Amino acid sequence: MKVTQVALRPTEASDAAGRPALTPELLAASGARYSRNNEGLDAILARIDPAKLDKSVDSIFKMIDYGHASIADMAPVALFIDGVSLYLAYYLWTLSPVAGGQESSTRYIKLDADGLISPDALGIPAGDRDAWRGAMDRAFAAYRDALGTWEGIAAADPDVARIPRSLTDDKSEKAQKAVARMRRNYAFDRARYFLPVAAATNVMLVQSARAWVTVCQHLCSHPLAEARALGDLVARELALATPRLLKHAAAKPSFEAGIRREFDAWRALAGRIPYSDGESEPTAFLDTFAPPGGLSGADAAADLEAHDNRYAYLGEGLRRTAVRFGWRAVAFAEIRDLNRHRTGTKYCPMTPVGFYHAADELPGGHMAADAYRTLGDVGAVANRQARERLEAGDTTFAYWLLLGAQVPFEHTTTADKFLYEAELRTGAGAHYRYARHLRDALRLWYAQYPETRGRVLEGSAEPE
Repeated sequence: MKVTQVALRPTEASDAAGRPALTPELLAASGARYSRNNEGLDAILARIDPAKLDKSVDSIFKMIDYGHASIADMAPVALFIDGVSLYLAYYLWTLSPVAGGQESSTRYIKLDADGLISPDALGIPAGDRDAWRGAMDRAFAAYRDALGTWEGIAAADPDVARIPRSLTDDKSEKAQKAVARMRRNYAFDRARYFLPVAAATNVMLVQSARAWVTVCQHLCSHPLAEARALGDLVARELALATPRLLKHAAAKPSFEAGIRREFDAWRALAGRIPYSDGESEPTAFLDTFAPPGGLSGADAAADLEAHDNRYAYLGEGLRRTAVRFGWRAVAFAEIRDLNRHRTGTKYCPMTPVGFYHAADELPGGHMAADAYRTLGDVGAVANRQARERLEAGDTTFAYWLLLGAQVPFEHTTTADKFLYEAELRTGAGAHYRYARHLRDALRLWYAQYPETRGRVLEGSAEPE
């Protein structure tokens, strides 16, 4: 595991234009001065000694007589995080709803067992490590088998992978590279369900120092050893950029108690919700809460009148309408991306209810169909092993899961953000499974607001 703070520096154009360049803390401190005078930026910068930047920060902070939380909001920090588990990367995103960033994608990158996080780093109990390693080996073997199956299917029939004939018939090097990429991505999209959530990934996030402090509070208060180790590394790198704004970047009793309570709720849920060794039906649900005075179908359609792309204008009626939507069972592979929609609140208890491995995508009568379906047993066993450890109170239970493990997922936001997500996750390049989930949710939306059908820019998830 490695965390690297990357500092921002002015562009050549900014330097040439004579624009000021400040450290993250001096930027925040200079912004803080606005609450105590109205002289403007030039007057604030004139009091800063370029040779003594730290002294200038301290002098401003001494003058400001309120807490640092709002000041820390004005200090941007970028961190690159290498070698954390897929599970911890997911958790990091749940803690960072206002962050921008990227993560290594299982849809475009082949992973192997060499990238598995060590059981010691994950905190797997010593008595379970041999069994855990055996489970991980079986998962990667299934992943390799699945990848070979889907690559063979795509090579035999380009139409299955929805590769345009204009590309397959074009023998130019550029076109053939595009065909190879689409075949590869088609296979990755369907084989990745066998990848363990304990496999390593890399993630980059940029957000304010205040947001990073909140992340540290959660990580350092967490029962998982991997989370605590990341919290310590994040705090250490933050100290390079914003050393004066880290007073609260540590474990907190309230977070320790809250995280434990959530774990206990997941544990209790395991005994109450239906479970399947195979795929659980991803039944969608959607509730809307209109603003005072209501939102008619005609009003909702009018709010979409100028909406010609997913980033375009949406009317205030949709912006004021609350929406709670989700699915009873979503594969963790999809949750990793659904979770990254930044608005609102997500609820995702890590209690497995089924296992999805794309068996429904097999072409009819394919010779490998029966053998492929039996690969699902690997996921079913992993789910049972995880549930047994969850019910026994082992907080490392999630590291037994594979990306095909299905868990409940719920998102509370507003209608405009829901429609954006639906358009994005059914649009060009969307994963086929995202598209199904969001289409299911859109059907429930259309049942309430049929007049919006045709104005919501629902896509066909065509490859790109």
